[in-house]
Amino acid sequence: MPRLRWTFLVAIVLGAALAFATAAFGGSGETPRVDARLVVKGVWISGQVAPEQLAQLKAQGFRAVVDLRPDNEGPGQPSAGTMGAAAAQQGMAFDYAPVSPGAVPAAAVDTLGRALARGEQPVLLYCRSGSRAARTWALAEASRPGGLDADAIVDAVHQAGQNAGDLRDQIVARIAARPSAR
Repeated sequence: MPRLRWTFLVAIVLGAALAFATAAFGGSGETPRVDARLVVKGVWISGQVAPEQLAQLKAQGFRAVVDLRPDNEGPGQPSAGTMGAAAAQQGMAFDYAPVSPGAVPAAAVDTLGRALARGEQPVLLYCRSGSRAARTWALAEASRPGGLDADAIVDAVHQAGQNAGDLRDQIVARIAARPSAR
């Protein structure tokens, strides 16, 4: 009798997992949609993107992708090399600006700033959850000549479902150090 109950429990768990997977991925072998959130006109953030989702993003008009997730951060995560090759196949620009959890490195802010300055928009910035993408964007925007003010930057990140309030001092310092707009 206990073996029968255990088998029944396993069958229920597996059935529930299959039902969840079917609902989450469209049930027809479709590529799952990217849950991208607008930060400002032309700039979107999301969690991890898969190589097969880049065709969908291209069809939606995206012209560029920036990977802010360090390679080998999690199991099954596609490498930046894999993502860059998939983006190239779609004719999309690709940049890699890895940001580990915690403080956002200046090199990542600079790389993202250069990628955004090229003007290939719309652009999708992604990491594991979208948080580091949003936070790195906030610091890059604060560094951009003619960029938004601190309140607008923090609000844009908030409207995209993320938080950059704790970066306010860094944002203000970067705004103060901006080169003048030309």
